[in-house]
Amino acid sequence: MKATLFSRVPYMGPAPGGVWPVPPAAFSPEAAEQSMDAAFEQFQLADELGFDWITLAEHHYAPLSLTPNPMVMAGAVSQRVRRAKIALLGANLPSLNPVRVAEEFAMVDVLTGGRLVAGMLRGTATEYVTYGTNPAESRERFEEALQLILRAWTEPQPFGWLGRFYEYRTVAIWPRPIQQPHPPIFMSGSSPESGELAARHRLHLGLAFTTVPLAREAARYYREQAAVAGWEPTPDHLLYRLPVHVADTDEQAIEDLRVSGAAAGPASYTASNRAVGEAVARAGYYGRDAATQRGRTQVRDLKERVELGQLLVGGPETVLAQIRAIRGELDAGILDLNFLPVSRDKILRSIELFGTKVLPRMREL
Repeated sequence: MKATLFSRVPYMGPAPGGVWPVPPAAFSPEAAEQSMDAAFEQFQLADELGFDWITLAEHHYAPLSLTPNPMVMAGAVSQRVRRAKIALLGANLPSLNPVRVAEEFAMVDVLTGGRLVAGMLRGTATEYVTYGTNPAESRERFEEALQLILRAWTEPQPFGWLGRFYEYRTVAIWPRPIQQPHPPIFMSGSSPESGELAARHRLHLGLAFTTVPLAREAARYYREQAAVAGWEPTPDHLLYRLPVHVADTDEQAIEDLRVSGAAAGPASYTASNRAVGEAVARAGYYGRDAATQRGRTQVRDLKERVELGQLLVGGPETVLAQIRAIRGELDAGILDLNFLPVSRDKILRSIELFGTKVLPRMREL
C-alpha cells in the first residue's frame, strides 16, 4: 500500500468556528505565516520519511484551508519536496476555466519532473457559492471540462472547442505535461454517477469523508462499471482518505485527541449553512445516493469511528492493524492521511512514527 500526507494547510490562529464565510477581520498575517511554515515542515518530513505523495486541496473563505488555489501551493511545494509525488485533489472543475486548469497542472508536472497526480473534483456547496456556480449544472460542467482538459493534454495540434458550457476558438497549451499521455487522474466517488464516469474514462477513484461500509459499496460499483467498460482497476486505482493520529502508545494517542479535541475534526462549513447544503441537494448534486449523503451524521464515539474506518488512532501496531482491516475491506492501494492537529510537535511525532514504524510494514499489505 501507498501512504500520502494530506494537508488543507489549516489556519493556526483564533477564528470563529461553525460559520461560513468566516469574516476576514479574524485573519492574522503572523498566524498565516506560521500556518504555512508548519505545513511545509510536515511536507518535508513526510518526503524524507518515504511517504508516496503530498496532497493538497482547494477550499475557500474559511480558516479550514489556506489554499484557495492549490496550484500556487504546489509550485512552492515542488521546490522543497524532491521525491514524493504532488497530488492536487483537486481543482474544482465546474467553477474554474478548464483550459487554465490544464495549463497549471501541466506546469506543476514540469516543475516536478513528472510527479503530478491530477485530481478533478466537482467541489462542495460552499465552492459553488464562492464563484456563483449553478449546482444543477455541476455534473455536466465537470464532464465537459474533463474531456476538454484531456484533449488539451493529448492533442498535438491547435484545436477549437464548441461545447455546451465552454467555447474556445483555439486551444494549444504550453507547456505540455511530462507524463504521457497525461498524469494519473483521480476523481471523487461520492455518487454512483461519479463511479460510472470514472470507470468509463478509466480514471482513478477517491473516497473521502465516508465510512468503510459505504466506501466498499462505492468501490464495488466502480469495479463493476469498469468491467462493463472492458478493464480491471488495480488497488492503486482506489484512494481512501481518513484522519490519523499515531503516538507511542494507544493510551497516549487517545489522550492526545481528548485533550486537543482534534478527533471532532474541523467545523463543517457546508453543513453549518443549511440553506446552501439543502439547495445543492435539491439540485441533484449527490445523484442517486442523495438520501444516503444527506442522512449521514457525524459519529461521536471514538471507538465507533475507528470501527467504521473513519479514523486511525493508536500506537504503531494498532494503527497498522486498522490499516490492514481497511485494506481487506476495500482493496484500496492508497491511503490519503490527514494527520490530526493535536499540536505542532505532536503532529510531527505522529508523522515520524507513521513513517518509521507503520509505513515500511504497510508496503507489504
